[in-house]
Amino acid sequence: MAKLSIVKARMERDVNSYVLVCDGQALVIDPGEPVEKLAGQLNGATLKWILATHAHPGHLAGKDTLKELTGAETGMHVADAKLFLRSADRYLVEGDELELGGVKVRVIHTPGHTPGSLSFLVGNHLFTGDTLLAGGIGREMPGADLRQQMISIGTKLLRLPLTTAVYPGHGPATSLEAELRSNPYLQPNRR
Repeated sequence: MAKLSIVKARMERDVNSYVLVCDGQALVIDPGEPVEKLAGQLNGATLKWILATHAHPGHLAGKDTLKELTGAETGMHVADAKLFLRSADRYLVEGDELELGGVKVRVIHTPGHTPGSLSFLVGNHLFTGDTLLAGGIGREMPGADLRQQMISIGTKLLRLPLTTAVYPGHGPATSLEAELRSNPYLQPNRR
């Protein structure tokens, strides 16, 4: 199995950006600002992908600058591109698989926080953006659909192995098992 490195960078607006490196290739998930903080984590790897879990400004603030610096391909869901007037080199859909060195990045469409919210699964590592946080979910913003978000969590994310590590767009990392046990949004008696 290929060796995967994951580095979390805390960016402006308390956004978590992630730099993944495998076999000399890298990808950045949710490229916030300052971009130099992300570029400094590449350690000589070639940045292949810049991916967005959703198009809220803090999660995409560094996308264009990072693309200019590296020439990496950008990816997001077309629904968010239209809603937030953003663009990408590739519009990602449910089931897409992207190559990163010796691993595959599986795209999971998890609408709710935004219509085009995506989660990315790499092995047993799940990057959820604001769809699922440790102990909560992303705050409700204009255009959010809480019911759809809970459906996405229940029908897509919670069907993954409970040992799956969760890397959210804000706050600490967690696991599906921990969230099922303690996240108030996932409890059966929640009103």
